[in-house]
Amino acid sequence: MSAAEQRTGETRASAAPDANALKALTAATIGYAMDGFDLLILGFLLRSLAGELHLGPAEAGSLVTVTLFGAVIGGIVFGVLSDYYGRVKVLTWTILLFGIATGLCALAQGYWDLLAYRTIAGLGLGGEFGIGMALAAEAWPPSKRARVSSYVGLGWQAGVLAAALVTPILLPVIGWRGMFAVGVVPALVSLVVRYAVGEPELFTCKKRERPGKIPIALLLKDKATARISLGMLILCSVQNFGYFGLMIWLPSYLSGTMGYNLTRTALWTAMTVLGMAFGIWLFGELADRVGRRPIFYVFQAGAAIMVVVYAQLTSPFALLIGGAVMGIFVNGMLGGYGALMSELYPTAARATAQNVLFNLGRAVGGIGPWAIGAIAVSYSFTAAISLLAILYVLDILATALLIPERKGAPLE
Repeated sequence: MSAAEQRTGETRASAAPDANALKALTAATIGYAMDGFDLLILGFLLRSLAGELHLGPAEAGSLVTVTLFGAVIGGIVFGVLSDYYGRVKVLTWTILLFGIATGLCALAQGYWDLLAYRTIAGLGLGGEFGIGMALAAEAWPPSKRARVSSYVGLGWQAGVLAAALVTPILLPVIGWRGMFAVGVVPALVSLVVRYAVGEPELFTCKKRERPGKIPIALLLKDKATARISLGMLILCSVQNFGYFGLMIWLPSYLSGTMGYNLTRTALWTAMTVLGMAFGIWLFGELADRVGRRPIFYVFQAGAAIMVVVYAQLTSPFALLIGGAVMGIFVNGMLGGYGALMSELYPTAARATAQNVLFNLGRAVGGIGPWAIGAIAVSYSFTAAISLLAILYVLDILATALLIPERKGAPLE
């Protein structure tokens, strides 16, 4: 690429957002919302489909496991493909694959074919996060990069909320097969995305400069980059460990330890989720104004403090408000990963970095529910939740020692 073309790409990347930037943000957010929607409705449907297909608890649980396993593989594969062939094109592939495979689940006749469909759906699901984050970051100006990343992150919360609202209404009417059939909708969305959204100018310009190394190799191209990748892997692992560990066990903690009924447990958990959504939005706003690292420190320290505080609360009102505040810090950091990794890695490896590191963190985070459960059995839920504070201290150290500040830096 010539110097003139490079200046053109940088100028457009730093200009005010245009219509295509808004479309890119919409596409990325919808893609991630579908992820949250799918995983939550799967949890709602497990009991119904297990009964009809005669699945044991282990077989039913494995449907979630293979979905997450497929997400790790899909994140790596589609992240690399996106860095080669384009954000919009490959995002379309992931949404289409996800939609078709989810729709096929409605036709499942037994355990093995359903397991295959869930694995394929996971492949598409895993690709959407990193590609969407890279697409939004490249299409929007540096001054709004963290905010835009937080909006994509809010897509997950919107999907979870939508699933929680529509599943109790639709499931008794259309059954678990009908709920999976709704998953065909993303396949139609993919067609709209493909023809309505253009590739970011930055990606188009930088594509001609692609280095000889494959994108994954660029994550470890030198000692400085390897240190950054190690730091981001720690951050992503702690993020997912804390999120899944809390969200899987929080209802049990409220019902088993605190003695809440189902309605109260659901309402108190919903308050924590709302806090998480507010935290994601707040992180993006603050990170664009103050910087990435200072806000990560604030949220990491807040998470470490609040999990300990929350475990000591006993009154219903204190648990309600405490859960919301804890949610702000524990999941608010999701609003910063997209901008942070976009600034730390070049265009030739940006989607790969987002998908590989976050999905590997998701795989590590899958240990969270097991670890929290094991500690709870040996000691107590209070002790298990409190010990999460140690992980957030590790998070602070990783940020301080391994992650540089590149707020508003031009994307390479």
